[in-house]
Amino acid sequence: MKKLNSRQQQAKILRNFRKVHRITGATLFIFFFIIAITGFLLGWKNNSNGLILPKNQQGSSVELNKWLPIDSLHKNACAILHDSISPNLSLKLNRIDIRKNKGLVKFVFENHYWEVQLDGATGELLNLGKRHSDFIENLHDGSFLDTFFNNSTKPIKVIYTSIMGLALLLFTITGFWLWYGPKRLKKHRKRKS
Repeated sequence: MKKLNSRQQQAKILRNFRKVHRITGATLFIFFFIIAITGFLLGWKNNSNGLILPKNQQGSSVELNKWLPIDSLHKNACAILHDSISPNLSLKLNRIDIRKNKGLVKFVFENHYWEVQLDGATGELLNLGKRHSDFIENLHDGSFLDTFFNNSTKPIKVIYTSIMGLALLLFTITGFWLWYGPKRLKKHRKRKS
């Protein structure tokens, strides 16, 4: 069998990279599209005027010694959520976010993306809002499927982010070679002539 010369080898590598780039792009197109749109929205969440993420309100006191106990604030937040939205909503907490400099406590709930913002000192409701950013983030990283299938260890998120991260790395390498490879071939041709 005849050995390929250097130029033919470079051309063959370029064709293979083009094929891998094309197949990977076509296969993962919808996922890259979702990641791009959700990434864009997440970048704008704090500047969305409350559409994507509820704005943090200002409480009456930033002095922690004037605040109500967390368990009292938690009970109040749960009562407000049930009274204002639905008594059937789960009260399972995702997190409690204390914003001392704003004088507020946010209770972010696990399964339905609602948050209750309370004044830390008085316990009064400052804001009740839907955290669309949490859903967008779960869509962005694939963890919404783990939530849907009730997977506590989040295996789908790990697999999804691994595949998409490796695909992006592959796109970077093949894309660079698709840009650099023809330049290298031209240089090689000029040297030969």
